[in-house]
Amino acid sequence: MGQRALILFLAFPIILNPKLHIQEDVPLAPLTTLKIGGNARYFVRAETEGQVAEAVKFANKNSLKLFVLGGGSNVLISDDGFDGVVLQIGLSGIHSSKFQVPGSNFNPVPNLELGTWNPELLTVGAGDDWDAFVAHCVENNLAGVECLSGIPGLVGGTPVQNVGAYGQEVAETIVEVRCFDRVRQEIITLSNSECGFTYRTSIFNSSQRDRFIVLNVSFCLQRFGAPKVAYKDLIEHFGDKAPTLLDVRESVLAIRRKKSMVIDRDDPNSRSAGSFFKNPVVTRAEFEKIRTSHENVPYFEFGTMVKIPAAWLIENAGFGKGFAMGQAGISSKHTLALINRGDASAEEIVVLKDRIQAEVAAKFGIALQPEPVFIGF
Repeated sequence: MGQRALILFLAFPIILNPKLHIQEDVPLAPLTTLKIGGNARYFVRAETEGQVAEAVKFANKNSLKLFVLGGGSNVLISDDGFDGVVLQIGLSGIHSSKFQVPGSNFNPVPNLELGTWNPELLTVGAGDDWDAFVAHCVENNLAGVECLSGIPGLVGGTPVQNVGAYGQEVAETIVEVRCFDRVRQEIITLSNSECGFTYRTSIFNSSQRDRFIVLNVSFCLQRFGAPKVAYKDLIEHFGDKAPTLLDVRESVLAIRRKKSMVIDRDDPNSRSAGSFFKNPVVTRAEFEKIRTSHENVPYFEFGTMVKIPAAWLIENAGFGKGFAMGQAGISSKHTLALINRGDASAEEIVVLKDRIQAEVAAKFGIALQPEPVFIGF
């Protein structure tokens, strides 16, 4: 059964607005990958742009907080749940068209290497499954998102935190994002530059947090383009071979499975929110200070800065794979993932998070920043 069917079994529907199907007291834990969290006071699944607008209007009219829930893969919901309206976006569908290039020097996405290209524009509903979209692109020989295979969640969540992995991020291909503006109470379209993309950040989760609700996302992909092989593990794996898009997708999925970073009901390690902490970006002086006592610290050049793997910091602060505190723990396959070991509470996850942050700060002077959104705290 799909998520929608599951919701119908969990709560009796009530009709508070003829244009909306609104439910009360709906459990949210089953709708998240961590399987943690209390109930939503009200729950709405919007499958049209009009329903999104009506849901916002309902929340405003009743002075209720509103939270937009995607695939539940990047959230930690409080044990007390959410005392407001949880809006799940169900807009779906992929529309493909040739990208119209107005001039030879035109570049729709900053930093996109044009070269010899055959651009195609794909506009995707925010409620579509992200990995299914990536698979669609690979199957249709469209390059630009192949390294982002296996990431759980919905398309609408990808521009919010500028989702990235294995040397690729969505900011490289997003042309525009269609949104409902909760301030102006209207639908607008934001260009790539207006989204303010930086590492794991956009205006959607920073300066304009909670203002925009993503409705669809348009990507500029290259038909018959070469896959991106920039990540160290991929470079070593392929060597001199020229991999296809499918080769890269399958390799990324294999790497993620080894780390329990794909959703697998039979793998207890996958009851997580994925990478729980961002890889910190530090100054070169800060990096050199750490390297004086840890010569083997791994790192990546990040412009004038240096990015250090959070997983390495966590492990070297004393938290190995499989570390546990009550029902909360660290994955036995990857120290970057905090997991629900059985019946963990949100409070237990937070206690573990706080302890990891404190130890890393004490040992390395680095403040780890969590990736998941904390709801209802």
